[in-house]
Amino acid sequence: MNDVLSAMMVSQGLLPSGSLLDSLIHISKEVDSMEKFPFVHIRNVSSMIRRIKLLSSLFEEIKESGTPLPPSSILCLTELFSVIRRVKVLIQDCKDGSSLWSLIQLEFISNQFYVLVKEMGRALDILPLSLLNVTSDIREQVELLHKQAKKAELFVDPRELHRREQLKLAMANNSLQKKKNKGFVDFGKVEEILSSIGLRTPSDYDGEISKLEAEAQNQAGTGGLIIVSNINNLISLVSYSKTMIFRDGESSRNEEDYKPLSSFLYNKVHDSSSSSQSMTPNVPDEFRCPITLDLMRDPVIVSSGHTYDRTSIAQWINSGHHTCPKSGQRLIHTALIPNYALKSLVQQWCHDNNVPVNEPSTEGNNHKKKNSKEEAIDHISANKAAADAVKMTAEFLVGKLATGSADIQRQAAYELRLLAKTGMVNRSVIAEVGAIPFLVTLLGSQDSRIQEHAVTTLFNLSIFDNNKILIMAAGAVDSIVEVLESGKTMEARENAAAAIYSLSMVDELKVHIGGRPRAIPALVRLLKEGTSIGKKDAASALFNLAVYNPNKVSAVKAGAVAVLVELLMDDKAGITDDALAVLASLLGCSEGLEEIRNSRALVPLLIDLLRFGSVKGKENSITLLLGLCKEEGEVVARRLLANPRSIPSLQSLASDGSLRARRKADALLRLLNRCCPIGKSLFSFLTFCSM
Repeated sequence: MNDVLSAMMVSQGLLPSGSLLDSLIHISKEVDSMEKFPFVHIRNVSSMIRRIKLLSSLFEEIKESGTPLPPSSILCLTELFSVIRRVKVLIQDCKDGSSLWSLIQLEFISNQFYVLVKEMGRALDILPLSLLNVTSDIREQVELLHKQAKKAELFVDPRELHRREQLKLAMANNSLQKKKNKGFVDFGKVEEILSSIGLRTPSDYDGEISKLEAEAQNQAGTGGLIIVSNINNLISLVSYSKTMIFRDGESSRNEEDYKPLSSFLYNKVHDSSSSSQSMTPNVPDEFRCPITLDLMRDPVIVSSGHTYDRTSIAQWINSGHHTCPKSGQRLIHTALIPNYALKSLVQQWCHDNNVPVNEPSTEGNNHKKKNSKEEAIDHISANKAAADAVKMTAEFLVGKLATGSADIQRQAAYELRLLAKTGMVNRSVIAEVGAIPFLVTLLGSQDSRIQEHAVTTLFNLSIFDNNKILIMAAGAVDSIVEVLESGKTMEARENAAAAIYSLSMVDELKVHIGGRPRAIPALVRLLKEGTSIGKKDAASALFNLAVYNPNKVSAVKAGAVAVLVELLMDDKAGITDDALAVLASLLGCSEGLEEIRNSRALVPLLIDLLRFGSVKGKENSITLLLGLCKEEGEVVARRLLANPRSIPSLQSLASDGSLRARRKADALLRLLNRCCPIGKSLFSFLTFCSM
């Protein structure tokens, strides 16, 4: 039977030729024998190889035992073969590919290792160890590996993260060299980063450039313009760094070569400024700014498509012009997009002709006077470039949401979740590229992580007001309520509540959401079952929805009052103020008043909160007491006067509370005095005692 199964799997392309165990042992040894680790993801690679080495011992022992494989083990071993094969490909890609690009994609590749560990754990779930003829040592090691794989968490090396941030800073400086003494690339730091990932000689730099160029070709068809642009930026940085670090053409440098680059540039600029103008070589026309006819050291593209030097065109725009100097075409926006390709060519020409990359300053104070204007233009350009980058990234990720496998959709949804987490521009752009309908579809995914990422991304997007209507128009409300009610994880349910809270900021959506019969009951249920954060989100959503009166009735009928009073008695819940705010809102309907009035535990709790609550808690507590007294009069007044702490607490609020609390405390004291003549003597006595 085993031979038949193996033959079937071979025919389907699941396994190479040979028996299942032989294939497993062979591929495990291939992974184990990988001699040279990549310079990035070292921890993830070494941990994965250690796991596979342990599995290799299991496979060898099973084979040496000579006993037939139990049929129930075939599926597990086949899954393990698939996992190990993908591990081999991933490690090989890390070794053979660009180290810099691997560093830029740090989280994405780390997540691939994490996914493979989790799949290994799922495969071991169905391994019938008790039926395999292996020693107790191997059995214990495999069981330990299984537990570790199940508990494994995503690991991103913090040292590599720090290195990646330094690299990104160098990329930014390489792209946006702004002005003298600002925006220079710190080549000492760049050399340190590149050395840490194995680039130490000119040939290493050449090899990395070739790998980056190959990666750019691979990504050109599928990765989107922003990815290709980032890779080209890396190529430019490595080429420029090679030129500057090995500027004497020597692979071994003397002590003089380790002088800071700033002194080297200063000397070049100083020498250039002191030399005669006739020593400067002729600048190619295509490198000249159309405005000044000088060399464009920082070329940028305007909306008409023409290229100028940043300083020149910034001065032109700042002087009140709104047209392209060359074509006369009106500029539809004033964003200045860096022309990386031309800038790289200019830098190469400067190097070949011994011309300073940065223009010598002969204007002194005049340069400083222009700083504020240039910074304003630079800010506009940076914002536009950032928005374009987000747009291209979002388009790429939405494409993956639409056509990718479950694994790809999970990763794309996660990336969109992170992208939407910060910045209104990001949230606007993600919606513009059409992400919302695809995210709504994924709310019904059977994969818990995809569902969680999708609902959280929608919540993040809804923070931008314009997106709220778009989310409603995409039919998201019913799907979000479905996740709130029966989401596959508590985090998904809680983030669905947060999304409803955010959406309910819009009055129209208060009606729309409240009209869904399961929405408010699901929020009340989350009040009972959620974590502190989830309870807070549910209470906030209920408070927003209760602004619309029919929603108050729905909340009361769903049992919100009893749950909220229980939460007031639960110190660990941590949502006292939110619970009080919702109760005070529900007091505005007759059904809510009836439920609140019937709660015997509430009045003593409110009296205590008058003394020990927060400012907001005290205001809502006195709102509730005043509302009850107005409706119930003598009954509630007697209960208040029966508590010796009530009058002193009210008088304290009347004198020292917030404006709202003082006003309501005065009203309640007058109401107590008027509504309870039998208790006037007690009232006067307590007043006297508190003086």
